Amino acid sequence: MFWDVFMFCKTILKNGLRIITVPQKSTQAVTVLILVRTGSKYETKEVSGISHFLEHMYFKGTKKRPSAIALAETLDRIGGIYNAFTSEEYTGYFAKVSASQTDIALDWVSDIYLNSLLPTKEIQKEKGVIIEEINMYFDHPMSYIHTLWNKLLYGDQPAGWDVIGAKESVMKIDRTALVNYMKSQYTASNTICCLAGRIEERKILAKVKKYFSKINIKKPKKGFPVIEKQFKPNCLLHFKKTDQTHLCLGVRAYNIFHPQKYVQEILGIILGGMMSSRLFIEIREKLGIAYYVRTDTEANPDTGCLVSQIGVDNKNTEKAITIILKEYKKISQKKVPEKELKKAKDYIKGKTALLLEASDAQASFCAVQEILKEKILTQAEIFKKIDKVSQNDILKTAKDIFRPSKLNLALIGPFEDRSKFQQLLKL
Repeated sequence: MFWDVFMFCKTILKNGLRIITVPQKSTQAVTVLILVRTGSKYETKEVSGISHFLEHMYFKGTKKRPSAIALAETLDRIGGIYNAFTSEEYTGYFAKVSASQTDIALDWVSDIYLNSLLPTKEIQKEKGVIIEEINMYFDHPMSYIHTLWNKLLYGDQPAGWDVIGAKESVMKIDRTALVNYMKSQYTASNTICCLAGRIEERKILAKVKKYFSKINIKKPKKGFPVIEKQFKPNCLLHFKKTDQTHLCLGVRAYNIFHPQKYVQEILGIILGGMMSSRLFIEIREKLGIAYYVRTDTEANPDTGCLVSQIGVDNKNTEKAITIILKEYKKISQKKVPEKELKKAKDYIKGKTALLLEASDAQASFCAVQEILKEKILTQAEIFKKIDKVSQNDILKTAKDIFRPSKLNLALIGPFEDRSKFQQLLKL
């Protein structure tokens, strides 16, 4: 049995800013998280990567803390943990500190959000930093395969572009573009401020209202709708002389609002989400041909997928693809045993309960749900939905998504003959 001690409060200010408070008595930490609903899906080709670029620039100084060092030292002096991140759907900034230092964290996060200077000389330097970040991912096949996966699924549209941008677009971004994008997207109605940990809600609400009283109230621009077109199996090869082939093999699936979203998640766990999952047992334990193999599911507001990723010796590439497809076919033809289904459900619930012990996890858990769905489910509410998933639900979902017309394979390795891999994509 899982006891739900999870509580949160959502407050919407007159200016449109949403504040979420998540009090935790069992921690000595507090996390202040700002999420802005903007990311690579909100960009045009000319400024691809601008959301990520702006995130970098928010660490270059404010009026109060006029340099990168001044910003960093504020939290370094108190042992704080801080960072930022950019995705397709949102951009986030956070600081996690001892509860006694909450005021400093709130002041710091609100300062970079509202008062970043975006100095021109730093913009020019940061282009070099981001280019090296692009090079780093490009040289790391285990990471770069995800970029190719999105490119394969969505092609030349925002959903198919790399979040970090392309070298050409990054080099063209100037201060005017950054300022215009910031003014357009960093607005009250587009922003969530979430505070989780050892907090006093009334006091913290008053402080947030004070800090964000001058927030931009302009109406933000919407993201670009995703166009999905696929009528047959598809394959994307990236030639690279490597000792190991990295690949993503999977299918288009359900978005975050789909009623079978949790069925899809459990299906992914059964296939490759844990060390006793089907693909892990078949590929690593029985054959010993891979160090890592896993299956992930992704559900966004307008897209979703289930994808298995693996790294294998080049000579075992076709074998790995064949085994993954065999497991996809098997689970779409025969019911998952009740014992195996229960194990997957308990795995998700146990993992979730453990992860949500930390204040930063609690903050992300609430804020991401709110930014994507404008609705927050508690841990207990999600567990109820998971418990309702039946053997028939798994079979029905597997039959629906595991079709040849939905199959996709992205691959990095020393291969140039796309046709032989294309021919393998059958169920």
